[in-house]
Amino acid sequence: MATIQIGADHAGFELKEKIKFYLQNEFNEVADHGTFASDSVDYPDYAHPTAEAVEKENGVGILICGSANGVCIAANKHQGIRAALCWNVEVAKLARQHNNANILCIPARFVSDEMAIQMVEAFLNTAFEGGRHQQRVSKISIQ
Repeated sequence: MATIQIGADHAGFELKEKIKFYLQNEFNEVADHGTFASDSVDYPDYAHPTAEAVEKENGVGILICGSANGVCIAANKHQGIRAALCWNVEVAKLARQHNNANILCIPARFVSDEMAIQMVEAFLNTAFEGGRHQQRVSKISIQ
């Protein structure tokens, strides 16, 4: 598996650190795009570099903020990104299977640490089904 890109704002900082620790012990390399403290910051400053790295490497990423809405909106401004806001394992799996999502967005204020890790596992271990879903995914980007 390629390097996993990760980023968070201040509300997601603690959860990012826990997920990063898990990933470093279970998977390949992790590229941390910040933030590196719990001081208040602007989520686009971390969502954009994470999304750019996912695009560049044609890989996957994880973004975390309080509701996950901000990072998800910012990441989805990038042409090659399909960021999905997920709150349980089933939604994380479906984001990969049906939408070929390449960034998992986690709402730190609304999921437990355990649920977040389970979602990360599901997201990283689920493949895109293609087939009828490929036609739909192909219609997402606007040139």
